Amino acid sequence: MLERNPSEKMTTKKHNIKKTLKTIWFSAVFIFMFWQFYSFQSSGVDESLLQNNESITVKESSDFYSFEPVKEGEEVLVFFPGAMVETKAYVPICRKIANNNIKVYLIKMPWRLASKGYNLPKELKLFADTNKTYILAGHSLGAKMAAQFAYENPNLIDKLILIGTTHPRDISLANSTIPIMKIYGSNDGVADEKSIIKNKSKLPATTKFVKINGANHSQFGYYGFQLGDNWATIDREQQQAETLQLILAFIKQ
Repeated sequence: MLERNPSEKMTTKKHNIKKTLKTIWFSAVFIFMFWQFYSFQSSGVDESLLQNNESITVKESSDFYSFEPVKEGEEVLVFFPGAMVETKAYVPICRKIANNNIKVYLIKMPWRLASKGYNLPKELKLFADTNKTYILAGHSLGAKMAAQFAYENPNLIDKLILIGTTHPRDISLANSTIPIMKIYGSNDGVADEKSIIKNKSKLPATTKFVKINGANHSQFGYYGFQLGDNWATIDREQQQAETLQLILAFIKQ
């Protein structure tokens, strides 16, 4: 049997190394994608929050969850989830908002991408009743697209709530006349405070900026830890409670 020459051995060795590296790379990508998908799944959402009771009627369609109080007030809130986050992760805060006689629509974005579904409320005519006060809210990329919707449809909504986002960045709402509030966490690693303040000029001078100390990005919803985020120094329940209190005060003021 003939022995391979050194150059053939080197070629084979390089080929094996390249093959091994490629296998490691594809495995790492698969693991990363699986982890990302898993981390964006809703977690810790009580199923009872999707059940009717004597004060709230819950409906689910292919486009949204709705929470309709029996004693419905004049306010209607439409909520946009963050990118890739399972819609259900925002059920707890939406249900609690509805408990305060506010009708809430939690929008199901196509492929979980707010950029693909931000016009759904308009297409579904959710802002049709002129006797209602409409509040549009969103988290992360959902907040970016809420700002985009307000920019493109200045006469359709009455108030805007932006949660855990550095947006608007590419557009300006500085001349908007509607009340706007931006809620952010001191420990948010995705939408950090420095970037939020940097883009402050893109919002009206009357915008209410509210920082929740100890809050991070992921705990604005009920899902796993998000890549790039920082660890919160308060628990999710406290962060959710403070966020809810701020939203209700802003809506009712």
